Amino acid sequence: MKRKILEEIRGYIGMLVGCLLYGLSTSLFLAPTEIVAGGASGLAVLINLLYNKISVGTLLLLINLPIMLLGLKYQGWKFILRCLLTVATLSVITDLLALLPAPTEDSVLASLYGGICQGVGIGMFVKYQFSSGGTELLGRVLAKFIKGLSIPVCVGILDGAIVIFGAIVTQNPANMLHALIVIFVSTKVSEMILVGFDKSKLCIIISDKGAEISAALLENSPRGVTMLEGQGMYTHNERNVLLTCVKNHQLTQLKQIVKSVDEKAFIIINESVEVRGQGFKALGQDEND
Repeated sequence: MKRKILEEIRGYIGMLVGCLLYGLSTSLFLAPTEIVAGGASGLAVLINLLYNKISVGTLLLLINLPIMLLGLKYQGWKFILRCLLTVATLSVITDLLALLPAPTEDSVLASLYGGICQGVGIGMFVKYQFSSGGTELLGRVLAKFIKGLSIPVCVGILDGAIVIFGAIVTQNPANMLHALIVIFVSTKVSEMILVGFDKSKLCIIISDKGAEISAALLENSPRGVTMLEGQGMYTHNERNVLLTCVKNHQLTQLKQIVKSVDEKAFIIINESVEVRGQGFKALGQDEND
């Protein structure tokens, strides 16, 4: 019970940090430079540019309320309640931060800084299982009605429409470029928050000298190797298939070892989002550690 309480407290702290950084992105970088970057926050910035009597934070809440009502049936009241809390917090923080002066008037720099802050904010929301609503939640709802369209496609269509509409209304075609910068940087940063910097590679090695390669890898590398039995469907010859995971900086060493044993070996290298077990993060280690 104590552990669950601590995890819940840590989650809410993470949500607050996410709201702070997302609010920084909107209030100090995107809104002052009139960048409409998609999402509910982008739509709020656009409406504020047209009718500046209503603050961006208030608009953010007003836009999200009907979306949350639509999502109640499909996401459940617990999810929507957490979403409402996040949106309300984000709205208040966004308006409070709007009282501060903008650090830059350069649209490109604002796009970069805004994307970084937004990416960290989104990463914190996802990591601690909170949602800021917006097009992500609306995309979930639309995907239920429109068969054949996935949630990412629905979100992409909604965000793209907001960006294009913003460029037309503001008569600023460059807004689309700035929005792309924000979206790209935000996506990469949020991925780093969720996955981390310590990425690994999944290597599949196909060779007739599986035993020799395994012995060389075990002797020169701290990583384990698993041998599978395979068959080449063209020649119908038995082949050894080796499976191993290495850190990024160990990949060059692995290729050199394999080449020294069998220059005809076939290697498939894939990006691994997460690896757990001996030599990596412990299998039972907390997800947030």
